[in-house]
Amino acid sequence: MTTRDIVVLGASAGGIEAITTILADLSADLPAAIFIVVHIAPQSPGYLAGIFDRASPLPVQNAHQGQTFSAGRAYVAPPDRHLLLGADGRILLSRGPRENRTRPAIDPLFRSAALAFGPRVIGVVLSGGLDDGCAGLRGIKMCGGTTIVQDPADAVADSMPRNALRSTDVDYCQSAGRLGQLIDKLVRAELRDLPVPLEGRRMRNDLELEVGIARGGDPRNVTRLGEPSMFACPEFHGTLMRPKGDRPQRYRCHTGHTFTADSLLAELTEANDQALWNAVRSAQETSILLNHLSEHWRGTDPRLAQEFLRRADEARRKADEIRDIAARHEMLSEEKLLDS
Repeated sequence: MTTRDIVVLGASAGGIEAITTILADLSADLPAAIFIVVHIAPQSPGYLAGIFDRASPLPVQNAHQGQTFSAGRAYVAPPDRHLLLGADGRILLSRGPRENRTRPAIDPLFRSAALAFGPRVIGVVLSGGLDDGCAGLRGIKMCGGTTIVQDPADAVADSMPRNALRSTDVDYCQSAGRLGQLIDKLVRAELRDLPVPLEGRRMRNDLELEVGIARGGDPRNVTRLGEPSMFACPEFHGTLMRPKGDRPQRYRCHTGHTFTADSLLAELTEANDQALWNAVRSAQETSILLNHLSEHWRGTDPRLAQEFLRRADEARRKADEIRDIAARHEMLSEEKLLDS
């Protein structure tokens, strides 16, 4: 009997509470393996597995490179590593390029699960900002898997669930308090022998390419996914490729970094903010140095000292003008614009 025995959960802000609720409602004899990605800082000590283990009847642990996974256990992506699944039943951890500004990211896990296990996968997008997980959830759907989204009204941060609902015709949308029982029911039901959607069969080559990049493979074949855009990668400044027919709209550079349009907007406006404050610092340092030079020449060349002082005042005024612009600059995202 074929069943849905691979469950992948993705969350960001507000997602720890949702995952804890889901795990607490699962049966101790769950005939499926659970894989969890939560956006965490790379310097984090990796405490999430301990938090989830205390709430769950299933044993929960940080995932380890090359380990064989098994039903009735849950595995958490460690800090600064993408969590990927192999068709051989083993876990791969990778420091491949960041996706949607983060590592671990949800999309690499979802894509690798869809590619390796197709209809056996249940993908779940939970509370979080921006839209990581949307593209991966669509990949699961196209490969015949089951898709679930936390009800945005139930999420602490509703952007990830809301964007997932926009990108994919999901199978279930419920509150976190009902998802544990739903997953428990789904993994015990026999899978009907349904054909994989035609679009899913067409997606396999793209999924293989993107999973390979997340594993740390050569990303230069990214040109197969689409055509060059007018944007440069905010991280390494190479040209971003725009994959064709993607939902949500995404961009990839030839070093492998990936952005949805919303995460690219957030990254670019954050880069603008940093550039403005760097300009403030540079103008201030210029003013300070010119004042020092004015002081140095005051006793021997008063005319030159006065010119340095005049230029120092100009640099200070520029710093003040740029600081005013920087103070009014906003770091934007779709989530922020919708809440305004």
